[in-house]
Amino acid sequence: MSTLILNLDFGDCPPPKKATEGNHKHQRFIQRQRRLQRNFKQKQMQVPARPSGSGHSKLQNKGGALSTNNKQKLHPLLQPIGETPSQKNGIEKPLSRKVSTVSWLTPAPSRKTSSVSVASKVDLLSEFQSGLRPLPPARTLPPASEKSCNKKMVALDCEMVGTGPKGHTSSLARCSIVSYNGDVLYDEYIRPPCKIVDYRTKWSGIKKEHMVNATPFKAARKEILKILLGKIVVGHAIHNDFKALHYFHPKPLTRDTSRIPILNSRAGFPENESISLKRLTKQLLHQDIQVGKSGHSSVEDAKATMDLYKLVEVEWEQQLARSPPSQE
Repeated sequence: MSTLILNLDFGDCPPPKKATEGNHKHQRFIQRQRRLQRNFKQKQMQVPARPSGSGHSKLQNKGGALSTNNKQKLHPLLQPIGETPSQKNGIEKPLSRKVSTVSWLTPAPSRKTSSVSVASKVDLLSEFQSGLRPLPPARTLPPASEKSCNKKMVALDCEMVGTGPKGHTSSLARCSIVSYNGDVLYDEYIRPPCKIVDYRTKWSGIKKEHMVNATPFKAARKEILKILLGKIVVGHAIHNDFKALHYFHPKPLTRDTSRIPILNSRAGFPENESISLKRLTKQLLHQDIQVGKSGHSSVEDAKATMDLYKLVEVEWEQQLARSPPSQE
């Protein structure tokens, strides 16, 4: 019997080669994957530009959700480029119908606004208001009471001549009325009803020729009282002027600068003394009035009286408001 000698090599044998193509199911999966990738690239090249606001409304239904057809059309756009819709990490998964959120397709936010949204609205409001034309500054007007009081305030001064026995009776020969601002409202020579005995030119400035075309006393008095009616009348020793007019003005509407302690105190005179208009004007207004040989000017004296009143108007009116004068 012949001997059978086998030449066998018991070294390391290489492992058998695996089939690279795999089974039939795996091949279909690879083909499907490649086909989807190829279709995705083609669709990506054919995608139109992002639609405007009108297109956005077409993509939404009445309820604000996308239709099924639109979801399928937009689905490739919402997936990452490196992966197919059906594969992730080499494992096949069913397609998900859940559509990712897109900024321009998101529904309107709920009515509950957060603090951030409120702050943004405030910022937008401030930015809008900053662009508006600024309103003109408000005009500051004087109080109505003060403005009306100035319109109803006048200064009165009269010049007298002597009538009656030995000219001892003072009769009206000139009357001047100025406004709060110094405008002359009335200035006329007045002829007394009685015969003039003493013109008192040295003080009154009245001369005989002034009486030629002078206004009769009754007519002048009527015009003067019409101006004084309802007004605050300022004067210096004004009771003498009212006496010459045969008239008595209400005390609450009368301001006599010869009886204001505030004026005397500011000028450095005793409060209870009656200081002349000339001295007060010189001391407080630094003006010289009633000078010369032509006599006094009732217009000049009335303006000086009003200026003296203005110096202490606020303090005097406050004092009168605290303790108003009697009606007598």
